[in-house]
Amino acid sequence: MEQEISTTPHTPVRKKFDNKKNLLIGLGAVVVILIVVAVAHFDGSLFNFTKKLSPTEAKAKAEEFINKNLVQGTTATVASVTDYSDSLYKLSVQVGTNTIESFISKDGKEFFPQAMNIDDVNNGVATTNGTANTAAATATTANAPVVAANVPKSDKPKVELFIMSHCPYGTQIEKGMTSVVRTLGSKMDFAIKFVNYSMHGPSELVDNINQYCIGTEQNAKYMDYLDCFLKAGDSKSCIASTGIDQNKLTACYNATDSKYKITANSNDKTTYSGSFPTFLIDDQENKTLAVQGSPTLIINGKQVDSNRDSASLLATICSAFTTKPAECDAKLATATPAPGFGTDTTAAGSGSNANCAPTN
Repeated sequence: MEQEISTTPHTPVRKKFDNKKNLLIGLGAVVVILIVVAVAHFDGSLFNFTKKLSPTEAKAKAEEFINKNLVQGTTATVASVTDYSDSLYKLSVQVGTNTIESFISKDGKEFFPQAMNIDDVNNGVATTNGTANTAAATATTANAPVVAANVPKSDKPKVELFIMSHCPYGTQIEKGMTSVVRTLGSKMDFAIKFVNYSMHGPSELVDNINQYCIGTEQNAKYMDYLDCFLKAGDSKSCIASTGIDQNKLTACYNATDSKYKITANSNDKTTYSGSFPTFLIDDQENKTLAVQGSPTLIINGKQVDSNRDSASLLATICSAFTTKPAECDAKLATATPAPGFGTDTTAAGSGSNANCAPTN
């Protein structure tokens, strides 16, 4: 039997609206939304369940961290904690007579010693207290000793300075060291070496290799090159102005990059040291001497802290001689170089225990 198809127009049948049922569903949805928002508000952000510290908790955590890990011979106090952004508190840290503006993440996991004003740096203006910031740099401490104690002695001290070429505290000590190297000359066995990871981007890897190659193959021009480089970080112009053999440098650069897999490792995050690309030229020395960051000063196999002005560095190194040579009586600059590139100076002792190193 064929199905009869009606051609008569008809009105669609409307289902009766169940007000009670839909009201309950709507209320249930609102309750779920409110719960999610409440949890998000408590923990910091939607789908981020990390608890934020209160200002009081942040103050206590920052003081504990600074005094336990970053300062020696004095006590740091966090004078105030204020909101800086959704993720950071700004801290006013008292270290001796100095006040240092620092930051801590609101989850309490990261500490930042100071902020660097980009416009000021680009315009060549010194930052507050002459210091520069790096996300993983440790804090400064005032009143560090001019001459390090208990430095092992030898007839010809072996002095090794481990740096990252763009670490502001590495450049600070290099600026103080260049005149010491010229003063003592062959009376000491001096070498600039490199921390086995890099924190400051691709340009640091390039300039690390440049410095390594100039130091090993064109050493007579190394201090002149370094004096130039430390003023503005412009390796290209300094290579030209100091008469570095570019062909020789390029050959060394390519061979070194290949031998230590520097570019390859920077592109392969499975090889990283934590969050940072490795730089393995002096890797074994880093491990043997327990080098952790830039700068690390080693004298006769022992890590030594020193103020970073030339006079203090000369005094520290000269304390390692069994018999001091006449050159140790030289009068060198007592002004402390400011961290970072440039020729500015800063307060005595500023940055003397600060370095570029991971905070955890």
